[in-house]
Amino acid sequence: MSTIGFIGLGIMGSPMAVNLAKAGHTVVGWNRSPGRADALVAAGGKEAASIAEAVRDADVVITMVPASPQVEAVAYGPDGILENAGPGTLVIDHSSITPQTSVELAKAAGDKGIRVLDAPVSGGEAGAVEGVLSIMVGGDQADFDAARPVFEVVGRTVVRCGPHGSGQTVKAANQLIVAVNLQAVAEAVVFLEKSGVDLAAALAVLNGGLAGSTVLTRKKDAVLARDFTPGFKLELHHKDMGIVTDAARSVGATLPVGAVAAQLIGSAVARGDGGLDHSALLRGVERLSGCEQE
Repeated sequence: MSTIGFIGLGIMGSPMAVNLAKAGHTVVGWNRSPGRADALVAAGGKEAASIAEAVRDADVVITMVPASPQVEAVAYGPDGILENAGPGTLVIDHSSITPQTSVELAKAAGDKGIRVLDAPVSGGEAGAVEGVLSIMVGGDQADFDAARPVFEVVGRTVVRCGPHGSGQTVKAANQLIVAVNLQAVAEAVVFLEKSGVDLAAALAVLNGGLAGSTVLTRKKDAVLARDFTPGFKLELHHKDMGIVTDAARSVGATLPVGAVAAQLIGSAVARGDGGLDHSALLRGVERLSGCEQE
């Protein structure tokens, strides 16, 4: 069992830290805003008063924060991970950030004898709670092998995708696929409802055929109930679509459908839906179709 410093106890980070504590690891958690460690403490973990305290005695440090600026904020500086973790510490960054940020972090950490894996996840809050996340990893094979006991607690599908930054590149592709899928589901829902079809029955049969997907499985009940309590916020998906758009441009890849999905997500955020679950793309299709619901 490892001693784990866990940085970021939000919607995803908290259940991941809880699962690690329940599995027998010593987990010391820190969150930028206070009051987020109760579930971890109840599971047998500890709350740290600072990043330095969380990582000082850790074998493994895990970060799960919203974006590149937050990763840089917790990693660098006198109070950050790199100045307070010991040589040989393995840092696993589960955040979804730009590939370049991951490459730069790995280099800065390596200069201090600290190992890094970029390991973004997919599966949303439900996947984090159930410990069945998909984890796409970039970094050295030896570090990936060392991290397996941690990965296997929080994820079901764990794959090393290549060198540093590769995990983030695959996560960007994941977010592209999810965005287009969510938009397609939203359009199908409005089409079915305006056609007078029993929506619950239609979604059930669609999900049993080629149109079925993890997105539809995870989101259909929330869509039926119009419950957009965030498992993954639209504002974060908006950030991720910026990452995939920029990364695709840098390698000369064209994303015609992805570009439309990115614009629709940006529109939803601009309308004030950024704090809702990304399945709230449905609200935009309803507005365009003249059937917006409260």
